[in-house]
Amino acid sequence: MAQKDKLGVSNAEASPSRKRSSSSKKNGSSPTAQTSPPPPYVEKQPQTTPAEDPDSGIKDNDIFLLPSSDYTIMVLLTVIAVAVRLFRIYQPSSVVFDEVHFGGFAMKYIKGRFFMDVHPPLAKLLLTLAGWLAGFDGNFDFKEIGKDYLEPGVPYVAMRLLPAICGIAVVPTIFLTMKAAGCSTAAATLAAGLIVFDNALATQSRLILLDAPLIIFTAITGLAWTSFLNVHEQGHSQAFTPNWWFWLACTGLGLGATVSVKWVGLFTIAWVGSLTILQLWSLLGDTKNVSASTWMKHFFARAWCLIGIPVTFYMAMFAIHFTCLRNPGEGDGFMSSEFQSTLNSKGMRDVSADVAFGSKVSIRHWNTQGGYLHSHASMYPTGSKQQQITLYPHKDENNLWFLENQTYPEGGAGLTGFDEMNPIWIEDGAIIKLYHVSTDRRLHSHDHRPPVTEADWQNEVSAYGYKGFEGDANDMFRVEIVKKMSDGPVAKERVRTIQTKFRLIHTMSGCVLFSHKVKLPAWGFEQQEVTCAKGATLPNSIWYIESNEHPKLDETAERVNYKKPGFFGKFWELQKVMWTTNAGLVESHAWDSRPESWPILRRGINFWGKEHRQVYLIGNPLIWWSSTAAIALYALFKGLAVLRWQRGYRDYAVTNFRRFDYEVGVAVLAWAFHYFPFFLMQRQLFLHHYLPALYFAVVALSQTFDFVFFRIKSLGLKKIPVAGWALAVSFIALSAVVYSLYSPLVYGNPWTKSSCRQVKLFDTWDWDCNTFLDNYADYSKAATTKAAIPATSAAPLAAPSAQQGVQQQQPVVQQPIVQQEEKAPEPKIDAMITPQAKQVVVGTVEHIEYRDQDGNLLDEEQVKALEGEVKFETKYETRYRMIDENGNEVPADGRDNVAMVPENAEAIEPGAQTIVIEVDQDGNPIPSGNEAEDTRVETVVVEVDKNGNTIQPKPQQEQTVVVEVDENGNTIQPKSQEEKTVVVEVDENGNTIQPKSQQEQTVVVEVDENGNTIQSQAAEETRTIWLEPGEAAPSGAIVEEAAGQRKHQLEEVRTVYVDDYGNPLPDEEQDGYVEIKGTNIPGQEPQVISTIVQAAAEATTDAEPESSN
Repeated sequence: MAQKDKLGVSNAEASPSRKRSSSSKKNGSSPTAQTSPPPPYVEKQPQTTPAEDPDSGIKDNDIFLLPSSDYTIMVLLTVIAVAVRLFRIYQPSSVVFDEVHFGGFAMKYIKGRFFMDVHPPLAKLLLTLAGWLAGFDGNFDFKEIGKDYLEPGVPYVAMRLLPAICGIAVVPTIFLTMKAAGCSTAAATLAAGLIVFDNALATQSRLILLDAPLIIFTAITGLAWTSFLNVHEQGHSQAFTPNWWFWLACTGLGLGATVSVKWVGLFTIAWVGSLTILQLWSLLGDTKNVSASTWMKHFFARAWCLIGIPVTFYMAMFAIHFTCLRNPGEGDGFMSSEFQSTLNSKGMRDVSADVAFGSKVSIRHWNTQGGYLHSHASMYPTGSKQQQITLYPHKDENNLWFLENQTYPEGGAGLTGFDEMNPIWIEDGAIIKLYHVSTDRRLHSHDHRPPVTEADWQNEVSAYGYKGFEGDANDMFRVEIVKKMSDGPVAKERVRTIQTKFRLIHTMSGCVLFSHKVKLPAWGFEQQEVTCAKGATLPNSIWYIESNEHPKLDETAERVNYKKPGFFGKFWELQKVMWTTNAGLVESHAWDSRPESWPILRRGINFWGKEHRQVYLIGNPLIWWSSTAAIALYALFKGLAVLRWQRGYRDYAVTNFRRFDYEVGVAVLAWAFHYFPFFLMQRQLFLHHYLPALYFAVVALSQTFDFVFFRIKSLGLKKIPVAGWALAVSFIALSAVVYSLYSPLVYGNPWTKSSCRQVKLFDTWDWDCNTFLDNYADYSKAATTKAAIPATSAAPLAAPSAQQGVQQQQPVVQQPIVQQEEKAPEPKIDAMITPQAKQVVVGTVEHIEYRDQDGNLLDEEQVKALEGEVKFETKYETRYRMIDENGNEVPADGRDNVAMVPENAEAIEPGAQTIVIEVDQDGNPIPSGNEAEDTRVETVVVEVDKNGNTIQPKPQQEQTVVVEVDENGNTIQPKSQEEKTVVVEVDENGNTIQPKSQQEQTVVVEVDENGNTIQSQAAEETRTIWLEPGEAAPSGAIVEEAAGQRKHQLEEVRTVYVDDYGNPLPDEEQDGYVEIKGTNIPGQEPQVISTIVQAAAEATTDAEPESSN
C-alpha cells in the first residue's frame, strides 16, 4: 500500500505541468514562446528498485562456500538423526509389512528368478546389494508378516541399514537445500530438525522398504535444482559455466534415480519440467541478451540433462535388472511368450506352422498379458454349474485343446480318426469344435449369464460333455481371421501357429469368445474370466495358437517360433505390463486411505503387531499440521496477491514480496505436483504416498519462517535474530517431545494401555491400545515366561486326541514337516474319583521331515539338491503315542484296556460313581499297595454302584446282537443296534465282503454245521420275525434264544432275479429270466452277490442300494 501511495505522489507532481501545457493550448499561446527549450537528450537508465530495497534479493548461495558454523550445525543434526534412525533397528526381529515384498524381491535377485513388480528396480537392487554384502544367500522367502529373522540367520539389520542411511542423509540434504535457496541458518536448522523427528519418516527409514530411497533421491533432486536456479538467476554471464552445467547434470541424475525407484519420480520430473518451460519462455522473450542461437543452446542443454540423462539412467537400471533375472520365476506369466523365451529353459521349441483338424493346440489370448484358454475339473457354483473356462497365465496340461470339425472323420471313430486322415487346413470361416484333452469336454456357450460379469451382452462359456459324447450345436465356433493383425499372406488365409490372429464366433448366438481383466473368486482360483460377448471389442476377443501338434505333421513340416526380443523390446513390454498391473490394483486394502486424509493425518497403517507390541505408521501431528498450515497460508497469500495485482497494486515491486512468492511458490508447486495427482488414481493408496509431498511442505514451512523472522524488515523481527533462533529451537524440541510420545509405534517398544489412550487423539488412528499391557513390569514378566519355555515347544500343544492335529500355514508344493510326538500321560497310582480324565505330557520329541508334494520322504541329499529350486513350507504335526510300563509303544490294537472317562456326563448312569482302577499291561487289576514304584500302568474307568460293586453293562431293550464273520467264519467285533440288522455282502464264492452300508440293515449268513459259509447260487430273501411269549414257532423255523427271550427265525428262501442295474424284475418275469451277475463298482470288490434280508419287525427301507448286484 505504501508503494501505491508513493506512486500516487509521483503522479500528482507530474500532473500540474500537464495541466499547464493543456491550458496554454486552449489559450492559443505559442508553445515556443511560453516554454523553455527542450532539455538535452539523456540516455534512459534502467529502472531501479525502490530505495527501501537496495538489493534485488538474489545472491550467490553456493553450498560449498558456507561458513564453518553452518557445517558444524549440519553435522550435529546428522548425528542426532543417526541416533534416532538406528535406535534398536534390530527390532522387530521378524518380517514387517511390505518387507514381505521387497525382501522377497532381494531373494529372487540373488536366485536369479524373474519377477514382476509395479516399481522400477533401483531401490530393490540396492537392498539386494546390501543383503548380498552381508552374506544373504537368498534362502529366506519373507513370505508372511511376523516370520522370524533370527533362527534362519537372515542379515536383516544390514538390509535395513540401507533405508536407514537414506533416511539419515535426508537431514543434511534439506539443510543444504535451504541454504541454496538463500534461507538463514536458523531456517535450515528448523527444516532439518523437523525431518529428524517425524515419526512417519523415521518408521519408513528403519525397514526394508522403498520410501526412504525415494525420498533421498527426491531431496537430492530438489537440492540440485535449487542450486541450479540460484546460478541461473545470477544472470546470463553464469550460463554454461562449469557450476551451471554441474547442477543441471546433477538434477538430471537425481530425476533418473528418483523415477528408477518409483514412478512417483514422474511427479518430480513434472515439477522440474514445468519450471524449465517457464525459464525457456522467459529467455525467449529476452531478445536483448539472448539471441536465437543462444536460446537453442539453452534448449538443448536442458533437453540433454533433464531428459537424456534421466532416460539413460532409467534404462540402465532395467539393463541390470534383466541381467540379474535370467531364470524363470513367478513373474514370467505376466510376460509374453516372446519375452519368456529369453529366460533360461523357457525357450519354446519350433512348432508346426500349419494348423489342421486333429491338431492338439494351446490357444493364447492376445491382449491381456497372454493368458491361455484353460479349463479344469471344477464347476461354476452358479449359472449352468458346468465346468469352468478361464484364462491361465502359465503353461499347463489343462491348456491343451483338440480341434475337431463338425462331424467325425470318415475312416475312423472318435478323436483317433483324425490320426488316419491327411491334414485338412483350418481356413478362414471354418466351423470348429474345441475338445478339452484333460477332461473330455468341449468348449461350450449358451444363454446363461457369466458368474462374475452378469451383463446381458455376455454369455457364460463352459466345458460340457463327456467322453464319447458327440457334442451339440452350442459347441460350434466359426474362425474369423483378423487379417490386419496376422503376419504374412498365408496366415491371412488359413490359421497358422503364432502368425494368425483370429476370433472365435459362436455359431448359435453370434457372440465372440472374450476375456478381460476380471478375476474369478476363490472358487475359480482367481483366474481370469472368459465369456462370450456380443459386440466384443477387438483387442479382448483376439486369440492365436501357440503350440501345435499333429500326427501327420512330422519334423519335415514347416516350423515357426517366436522372435526373441532385444533389450528395447523387453524394456518396452515390461513398462506396459507394469503400467497395466499398477492401474489394476484397485481392490480395497485394510489400511488404505485417500489423499484428502493425508495432510491432516487422519489415518495411518498398521505395519506389525506381536507380543503386545505394535509398529504403526503415523506422522508427527505437530509437524504434519504445521506444514499443512504453511501450505494453506501460502495459498491464501497467493490468492490475495493476484487480486491486488489485478486491481493495479504494485506489490511485486517490493523485493521481499516478490521473493517470497517465488521461493515459497517453488516449494508449494513441488508439494502440489507430488500430492494432487493421487486424486486421479483409483488404485490402492496409503499414507506413505504422501511422504515426498511432506518433504516439500516442510521446506515451505521453514521458508515461511525465514521470511517472517529474518527477511521482512517491516515486522521488526529481523533486528532480533535471537527470537528466530529461540522459536526454531523450541519448535524442534516440542517436535522431539511429540515424537517420543509416539515412538513406541516407531520402534515396536513396550507401551502401556494408559499411555496409549492419552495420545490417541482420534478414533481414526486405529491402532488398538488393548494390544499393550497394563504396565511395563508386565513386559518383563512376559519376557521371563517366554524365556522359560523350552525351545522344543515351538508349536502349542493340542488337546489329546486320537487323531493327529495338523496346522497348515499355506499350501505350497514342497513342505518340510515338523512332527512332535508326545508320550502317553503317566498315571497316578492311587485310585481316585475323577469327573474328567486328564493327560499329563511325560515328554516331547521333535524331528523334521522333508517331503515332496506327493508325501514322499526326502533324504538330506535330495533336500540339499532342491534348495533354491523349490519352495519349502513348514507344517506342524502333533502325534500322541501310548507307552507301557517298560516305555515301549503300545500299538493301536493293544489299547483296549485303556479307557477315558467320557466327556458327556450323561453317559454315566445316574447315581453311579466313576472309579479309576489301575490295571497292568494284560488288563488285570493291580491290588492296592502292590504297585511297583517305577511301573507305568494304564488306567481303566468302570462304573460302580453305591456299594462299590462294578455295574455290568445292561443290554438294551429289545436288541439283537448281530455277529459279523469273515470269510473263514471267524467272529468280528460285534456291534449292537436297536432293532436293526446289518447287511453283509458276500461274493459268488460265499466270501464275506466289507458291507457298503449298515444303516438299519444287517447280514444273515447261511453256514453249515462246521461254520462254513454256504455258497449262494442266487439272491436269497430271508425274513426274521419275533414271537410273542407263548406263541408257537412255525414249522421249519430256527429257534434262537437271546437276552432271556426266545428268538425264532423263519427262513423263507426264494430266488429273486434282477435286471442289469440290480433292480428286481416283476413277478411275472421272474421265472428264469436272467442269471444274477455282479457289477464292478469303483472302490468296491468285484463280483458281489448280496443277500436281501428284511426284518419283519420294521418297515423295509426306502433307500436304494449303493451297488447293483
